[in-house]
Amino acid sequence: MSLLFKNADILVRKDGNYETLHHAYLGVEGKYIDYIGTEKPEKKYTEERDFSDKLLMPGLVNSHTHTPMVFLRGIADGLPLDRWLNECVFPIEAKLTPEQIRISSYYAILELLASGVTSFTDMYFFPEETAKAVADSGIKANLNKYIVCFNKDQKIEESMIPVSLDFYQKYHNTCDGRLKVDFSIHAEYTNQPHIVKEYSRLCKENGGRMHIHLSETKKEVDECIQRYGKTPVEWFEEMGTFENPTCAAHVVWPYGNDLEILKRHDVSVMHNPSSNLMIGSGIAPIRKMLDLGINVGIGTDGTASNNNLNMFEEMHLTAIVHNGYHLDATNIRSREVIDMATINGARLQGREDTGVLEVGKCADVIAIDLKKIHLYPIFDTLSILTKSAQGSDVCMTMVDGKILYENGKYLTLDEELIVSDFRKAVEEFYEKR
Repeated sequence: MSLLFKNADILVRKDGNYETLHHAYLGVEGKYIDYIGTEKPEKKYTEERDFSDKLLMPGLVNSHTHTPMVFLRGIADGLPLDRWLNECVFPIEAKLTPEQIRISSYYAILELLASGVTSFTDMYFFPEETAKAVADSGIKANLNKYIVCFNKDQKIEESMIPVSLDFYQKYHNTCDGRLKVDFSIHAEYTNQPHIVKEYSRLCKENGGRMHIHLSETKKEVDECIQRYGKTPVEWFEEMGTFENPTCAAHVVWPYGNDLEILKRHDVSVMHNPSSNLMIGSGIAPIRKMLDLGINVGIGTDGTASNNNLNMFEEMHLTAIVHNGYHLDATNIRSREVIDMATINGARLQGREDTGVLEVGKCADVIAIDLKKIHLYPIFDTLSILTKSAQGSDVCMTMVDGKILYENGKYLTLDEELIVSDFRKAVEEFYEKR
């Protein structure tokens, strides 16, 4: 099956910047892009589609989220992280069943696809249930079975490590490579050193990637220093965690040489502006990270600390919050934001074959409806994408050359059934509380 998009605007990356091709063509053969240009290709495609008044751009990568938390959307508004977790989120999560996680995963993927996300990195329990939704929907995902340990005398063989390894071995690189499995440590404050050391060693032994929460709040960092005389960054370095390709969510409160440590170990940072602002955690020093050459992606975090999975909103905040905070309109540039939401996110997922529209890359492509009133005129495409566009402006989402969502319709999922099942599950669960 081959497909040619014609008469489209196409956002291409060139020499570290972006340019827009107008009235252009993008060809897809199988799962890969095989043509981009302003001249119609000589090759004959099975299907040609006129995409006038539409912009094709790389699919968005939600680099840190907890998708089943759509079940808890807005449940703990107005609380700082420690109270948010201990007083509300953890008690509710302890009662969730695999079936509720499965239903929530499908529901979350509806939201992701409709707003242009082609791949996401998740951290939640019962990931086998989320894997079912990934397999059926056609989306890409990096999942994990994260570890926590509060018992300082916990034996390795009785910890969560064997279960996490089993999930990795069963699911990694399944779904024709769409589903990857990371190793994952929830955080320093939810684990014990001997568990983290051994798990980090096993990750390296298996050639895995690591996903962690890191330095999200000042309280977290201060308490880690009280416990170990080290920041969480220094602690994870000592544990050997950074000997693996590591993705660290948040990093709002790096102290001292923390950022230099992350750069030395090539740790990627996952920026979550909505969540950090909503819970009052602070604003991550993204400019410093970028200047050091740290790879930075963007994520929504879960909907209990954000209330939506809209990556365009995260892009908008990333593009303006840092400028306002630093009193510098050039602090974060639109091209950097697009990179964070696409190619940088793909890189931290270990997906070098996507994240940019380029011949030979996977056809992970989304289309923006340029006929929307708030998207005209377009003097600067990148400014419009980061400061005007909404998730609802996405009119097509394609993954590996297969259209999964178009013009409000899902082509691989039964929206009506998923919404019905989700509403029923939510109502039954909260009526019993």
